Amino acid sequence: MKDEIKQKETIESTSGRIKDYLLPFMEEYLFDQLTDDYLEKIEMKDILSSVPVPFKKTELANLTGINLARSMAAVIGCDPDFEYAPAYKEFIERAFRGDFVKPLIGEGLELAEKGEFERACLLFRAAINIAPENSDALYCYARACRDCYESGEGEEYVGRFKAESLESFEKLTVMAPEFEMGYYYLGYAYLNLGLYIKAKLTFETFMNLTDDEHLEKAIAKIPDGAPITGSSLTEEWKGLREEVSGWIAKLDEPVKIETAYNQVLAGRYEQGIEMLEPYVENEAYNNWWPLYFYLGVSYEALSNDEKAEWAYKKVLELSPSNTDAMEGLIRIGHSTGDEDLVSKYEDKIKVVQRNREEERAAKNKNYN
Repeated sequence: MKDEIKQKETIESTSGRIKDYLLPFMEEYLFDQLTDDYLEKIEMKDILSSVPVPFKKTELANLTGINLARSMAAVIGCDPDFEYAPAYKEFIERAFRGDFVKPLIGEGLELAEKGEFERACLLFRAAINIAPENSDALYCYARACRDCYESGEGEEYVGRFKAESLESFEKLTVMAPEFEMGYYYLGYAYLNLGLYIKAKLTFETFMNLTDDEHLEKAIAKIPDGAPITGSSLTEEWKGLREEVSGWIAKLDEPVKIETAYNQVLAGRYEQGIEMLEPYVENEAYNNWWPLYFYLGVSYEALSNDEKAEWAYKKVLELSPSNTDAMEGLIRIGHSTGDEDLVSKYEDKIKVVQRNREEERAAKNKNYN
């Protein structure tokens, strides 16, 4: 029962967040029903009768079972909630008896190597939905989402793929708790989001999973003729451990800063200010906009409007579209009776929201 719940959660996590960016690939397919005679011939009439199936427009002259399954998988990857997805999955399972996911992952890897990260995403997402227990599919999916946001543009696009990648790596560490690379990439995901405490703990787990004892076991599992050898794996892990060890050493101060943020979030404003103010003069950290945001929240909570206004404006110097800081300035304006301040940042919020809507419209194509 627990495994079923875990699989269901994995599927749901890959459903809605990035769907808008993958749905346009559905335009590459035509849908039509297969004849009953053909369905009887391939013994699929019970599941595909009266069910529209996808045909890739570039493969209409080459109707084979594998091409039909690949098209079905692509549709599942584009939209796991598609009306006929359950029938497609049943067809794939019955026709290939569990041997379809591995080549599907392989095709996704080839696309990722070519830089076609969104296409790779939809194939890996299809693999997850067809075989929820497959940790390789989840790992590749998380990596592809990471590639999308690192190479993509637009705040919403990057944010959605970043969140999807993070959640997928988190689920991977639950599904495959001994898989060291899951923690490696999850550590960087936390680091990228400014979650320094989690990043440090995750990197430390990676270090534990790549120590000498684990390396010896990993080498012993390498099959004969594999492209990787014991010496190459040793060198690879050595390089990764040096890299991660360097980050762990650099995270001492950021962890202290995040601890201060947590003090503010817990309502301990004086302690938060005491911990954060010294970093305003620290050139290594005084260009971090969250530093000023949490100072602003603390000053505002303690009714120090002048300092709060300074802090929120400092946020906007470093993060010009930060609407949370703008809303803070609007509250300060109401508190001090500065209507110009209120009007200025109400207008700025409208501009930012309009820009985001235009960006979303440019990225998302209509899907019927």
